[in-house]
Amino acid sequence: MSSSRPRATTALLGAGIALVTALAASGCGSSGPPAAGDAKSSRSGDKDGGATASAAPLRWTPCPPPSAAQGISLDGKAPGKDWECAKLPVPLDYAKPGGETIELAVIRAKARDKGKRLGSLVFNFGGPGGSGVATLPGLATSYDKLRDRYDLVSFDPRGVGDSAAVRCLGDKETDAANQIDGTPDDAEEERAALASNKAYVDACAKNSAKVLPYVDTISAARDMDRLRAALGDAKLNYFGISYGTELGGVYAHLFPKNVGRAVLDAVVDPTQDPVEGNLGQTKGFQLALSDYLKDCAASAQAAACPTQDGIVSLLKKLDGQPLPTRQGRKLTQDEAVSGIASALYSKDTWKYLTQGLQEAMTKGTGNTLLVLYDLLSGRGPDGRYSNLQPANRAISCADAQQRYTAADVKGRLAEFRAASPVFGEAAAWSLLSCTGWPVEGKWKTIDVSAEGSAPIVVIGNTGDPATPYAGAHRMAEGLGKGVAAEVTYKGEGHGAYNSGNACMVRTVNDYLLEGKVPAGGTTCS
Repeated sequence: MSSSRPRATTALLGAGIALVTALAASGCGSSGPPAAGDAKSSRSGDKDGGATASAAPLRWTPCPPPSAAQGISLDGKAPGKDWECAKLPVPLDYAKPGGETIELAVIRAKARDKGKRLGSLVFNFGGPGGSGVATLPGLATSYDKLRDRYDLVSFDPRGVGDSAAVRCLGDKETDAANQIDGTPDDAEEERAALASNKAYVDACAKNSAKVLPYVDTISAARDMDRLRAALGDAKLNYFGISYGTELGGVYAHLFPKNVGRAVLDAVVDPTQDPVEGNLGQTKGFQLALSDYLKDCAASAQAAACPTQDGIVSLLKKLDGQPLPTRQGRKLTQDEAVSGIASALYSKDTWKYLTQGLQEAMTKGTGNTLLVLYDLLSGRGPDGRYSNLQPANRAISCADAQQRYTAADVKGRLAEFRAASPVFGEAAAWSLLSCTGWPVEGKWKTIDVSAEGSAPIVVIGNTGDPATPYAGAHRMAEGLGKGVAAEVTYKGEGHGAYNSGNACMVRTVNDYLLEGKVPAGGTTCS
């Protein structure tokens, strides 16, 4: 929920693994997807990487520790002997398949039961901008049952991590940019915010000009088909979360006959433009905040619980008076808003939100909220940023055609504020993320129609803050009649399978391991 992140950052799933450790340490224009309705041209235009895509087998070697661009892990060490890494060469520009190539970072852990092996299961954990190579090992225990029969595989999509990473500002420059008020209240603050946004865009154009036109989602989907072929699989078995559902929907649209068993969890609404998406996400985070406040008030720590009015009052104070932290940095209003949003991605982190708000309101310090912000922004304890933020912006802007002005934002502010007094303004001003971007976007909304695809399980969570529940139904409709098996999880947090809910885990595992497609309307709670 900051001005540099137009989409949900599901990489927090991986970052959340490090939350307790981090808190303790703190003392807390090119080819792009088609416009909707242009299915024929999108499929026929992929002659280089359609159903006949081929690639040389991957050369697997022991994995190194995650790089700075990929982000931190629990201990910064290599993932261990169970994990292998490789590089997949793909065309930089799919319009020139014989031209320049880039390499994508890939990771896997082999299936335990070779006699019953079903193939590879490829994961994308979202963002866009999250490193699959850095994230999968930390989350692997959640998929332990699946590993009995699948090789668990993930990758850094183009522009991300160690796959031709997009680079914009340096670490210190990013810290400085984050101190600029992203929700301006007057003409002077607005000029500063617009100048900061332009400086960021200019830095991306200067440092990443070669890759910016080619980090769009359709190119990433074509990369996944190259990966499928390089893994030796006739079909792509896939588990996509958040932005990973958008990538999965585009893949199914382009390569319906290549879809194996696929799960889309925490589903992006393919029918929404950026304004509708940001507004929907604003309402989603507001719902999650309200659920958190009710839960906290009914708990044993009710006396320490904040109120929404108290949170709004705190944010107003932070607008002019950032809070000190043990890190020596100041917690700004924008960082506090993002820190609150960060804690709402999982019910398991609600207790840290209580801790952070209590610190800020009673002690006048921003330690915990700043750690929560850093997890969402990709900033490590050493002050180095992963490339999560620049990759997120570059992919989003390579996809979406819409470009908004400050006047557009101010015309919608009342609507966003009404949706949430906590998150509304930040979500509205984040619409400027692609303003002045040097690459034209390629779609207004996404075409995910996938006639002829194998069944795809589409999971919506009624309490999801980042990808509101309604998006799952719209994705199911978009995939087409007879393709989607729609499943509902009545829970909290971003996503369903990683909640650990026994019904949800069983439903997904039965599908992926046994091919049992859940009946439409299946609900877990």
